[in-house]
Amino acid sequence: MNISSSIFAAQRRQHGSAVVVYLALLAIMVILAAANSNTLLHLHRELNLLDQRQIKRLNASSTNVIFTVESPTTPGQP
Repeated sequence: MNISSSIFAAQRRQHGSAVVVYLALLAIMVILAAANSNTLLHLHRELNLLDQRQIKRLNASSTNVIFTVESPTTPGQP
């Protein structure tokens, strides 16, 4: 009787530690997803800034200008 209760208690401890490990991995994944989202936001802003600078640079050159460069619009914007 005593042996079976000690085995049951050991199994409960193993299940408890598995839950802790699972929660730790889940927390790490959430942190990585948030950091990735933040990085993508910054990259998007930087790309927009570079696009605006390039458009300004291309429109500023006055030698042999036949066309002007317009900024790209998204389908939802006029």
